[in-house]
Amino acid sequence: MPLPTMRRYFSRLTTTVVLCVVAAYLSVLSPTVPTAAAATGTFQQVASFGSNPGNLQMYEYAPANLPAGAPVVVALHGCTQSATDYYSNSGWQKYADTYGFALVFPQTTSANNSFSCFSWFDSTKDTRGNGEAASVIQMVTHAESQYGSDTHRVFVTGLSAGAGMTADLLADYPDVFAGGSVDSGLPAQCATAQTQASSCQTSNQNLTPAQWGDKVRNSDPGYSGPWPRVAIWQGTADTTVYPVNATELAGQWTNVWGISQTPSSTQSLPGGTTESIYNDGGGKPAVELYSISGMAHGLAVSPGSNTDQCGSTGTYYLNYICSSYYTAKFWGLDAGSSGGTGSPTAPTGVAVTGTTNTSVSLSWNAVSGAASYSVYRNGTKAASTTSTSYTDTGLASGTAYSYTVAAVDSSGRVGASSTAVTATTTGYAPQCFTTNNYNQVAAGRAHTSGGYTYANGSNQNMGLYNTYVTHTLEETSAGYYVIADSGCPA
Repeated sequence: MPLPTMRRYFSRLTTTVVLCVVAAYLSVLSPTVPTAAAATGTFQQVASFGSNPGNLQMYEYAPANLPAGAPVVVALHGCTQSATDYYSNSGWQKYADTYGFALVFPQTTSANNSFSCFSWFDSTKDTRGNGEAASVIQMVTHAESQYGSDTHRVFVTGLSAGAGMTADLLADYPDVFAGGSVDSGLPAQCATAQTQASSCQTSNQNLTPAQWGDKVRNSDPGYSGPWPRVAIWQGTADTTVYPVNATELAGQWTNVWGISQTPSSTQSLPGGTTESIYNDGGGKPAVELYSISGMAHGLAVSPGSNTDQCGSTGTYYLNYICSSYYTAKFWGLDAGSSGGTGSPTAPTGVAVTGTTNTSVSLSWNAVSGAASYSVYRNGTKAASTTSTSYTDTGLASGTAYSYTVAAVDSSGRVGASSTAVTATTTGYAPQCFTTNNYNQVAAGRAHTSGGYTYANGSNQNMGLYNTYVTHTLEETSAGYYVIADSGCPA
């Protein structure tokens, strides 16, 4: 059906919200499969998993002989898709087999929504204790009991409408999910009724990061952490769920974590992907944004047999990069970075022993069973050493750096990271810059979110993003700016 025709058709709907721009209306498959009993390495339906207030179906997959204490990953399909479709194309089965975890595939049908969309836009279905959200939690509880899973390593991911529901679940149940991945989706609780859904998909909602963060905090009042670690995947050419949603998601979850909206680091990945990493206070990635140049609406896959390749192409499965692989690594599901049972303990006594204008020296206490140590600067691995000390060189003067250290055993297992320490190199001379907010952003001294301007580093609110608001910014260290309108000592 042509796009204009589809849009005219959608506008006549009074009871259905369609998240995906649909090229062809697909029938949702409900295969007849055996009832699950154990980890058999077979994709199968679970006939009963609870009271199921959201009228969902449950499918699951677990590698044969899955040991107790393994993680659980919940994967939610997009509109017009099914659990079978997502299992077959997303690539998650490959990593369940490789890394050892159970998969749960919730499925909604046309009985709930004409286009089989999860109801991310309906507060009677996507809030804590209600509807579809409650049904998903019942599936998690069933899987945990069935497989003896690690209840501290439960994760959720989804595409499109499934991604919108994923964000809602992370907000509703931060006590259940250790992490999530929102693929071409919406901020948590963007809409509370179907009349708001289209605006969320295509428009800037003009909310500050704090206002977005409040939507998460208000979803489970009284909860104060720890918060889920959130991956955000977004194509720059998505005209179904506009890229502004990724910006809003990053603002929402960095605010919830209480960390800067300025990335701690960025790097280029395959498929024209730019990864922006936002570290927590311990130097560990808390939020990661993956922006895929030129990708339309869908889930990023990369068919092939290499470790970092996965999935199959098809409608809404687009050949750019294996998002499932990078998400699994971000969550620590790969054996090399899990820091799980049997891994070395975190080093203690990490201390800064000296600084120059271009270097930082560190030391720490030895860890029993450690064959080497990985040193992380601002959340990115800077070095590997067999010593209990390290000097990081080639740094910028007058700049603050955050360091953590993790022990590595002889089999390559990486333990938990140490408490972070901060060191500032010497020799930086502060500078001041007075101009309007538009020019401050253009010069890289500030950034925008929700129509407002924020100073890089300090994240102080500078007001609206336009040429009529002027501030003086003082660069107190490289890349760190504070508002200095009352006088700049530099």
